[in-house]
Amino acid sequence: MADGALADAIARAFIRACEDELAAPKPGNVHIYAPGHGMEAQDFIDSAHAAAPCLCASGASVGRRIFDAIEATWARVHCNTNLGIILLCAPLAHAALREGRASLRDKLVATLDALDREDADLAFRAIARASPAGLGSADEHDVAAPAVIGLKEAMTIAADRDRVALQYASGYADIFGLGQQTIAQSRARGDDRPMTTLRLFMALASRFPDSHIARKFGPAAARFVMERMAATAARLDAIDDKETAFSCALELDRFLKKSGYNPGTSADLAVAALFADSLLAILPNVHKNG
Repeated sequence: MADGALADAIARAFIRACEDELAAPKPGNVHIYAPGHGMEAQDFIDSAHAAAPCLCASGASVGRRIFDAIEATWARVHCNTNLGIILLCAPLAHAALREGRASLRDKLVATLDALDREDADLAFRAIARASPAGLGSADEHDVAAPAVIGLKEAMTIAADRDRVALQYASGYADIFGLGQQTIAQSRARGDDRPMTTLRLFMALASRFPDSHIARKFGPAAARFVMERMAATAARLDAIDDKETAFSCALELDRFLKKSGYNPGTSADLAVAALFADSLLAILPNVHKNG
């Protein structure tokens, strides 16, 4: 597969991951069944289509992918819909475009290890542009100042307080571990794509305090939401009927949105896991044809 065709296939996989994530009633987050937090599903669909060409461009650095994708998003929707998604998916797209027959995970680790100060500076500018809720400031390596270390190093420093940053430090452990395991288990149950997405999101949201909620409301609120997610995830695990499962999820969705809680980091991780799943299917075809 030629570079241009591969980049197009990766862009389509990214858009599909974003759209699949919106097709499930993820409690507290925006989806096609209910808006939330001043945003609607169409805002995220528009953002995915705007960001995809920049995110998946042949020959671009990771930092350039992040910065250009955020700029394209703001030009389209004028708000921060996808910062976490872009931060997670840019290294995956870059890894998928790397030459060679190594696994996607190995290519990703090589991509992360090669991130430099220019990548960090572009990513910092993108983060400052998006201005996510609860960002605040840091004593060192603040995104409002020029970067003085590489992007992986900066993310590693933030890993104890941000689940997106932790992926950079851990080689995307949540994405290739719990994320891919949950997708495989859901498919083995015979679930369709929206139901698989719901189970994926609930697995992530019920195992880790959500970073977005922690930044905005504090760690106690993040733990409270995680516990509510865990209780609902246990109920869903015993349900195979999609209509009943969605009704259960929407019950929690209404409660969380009424309280203002948005588990946005869990949703970002879900998109990245769905994107990685698609890339794992694309890359063997590249090797066959390349």
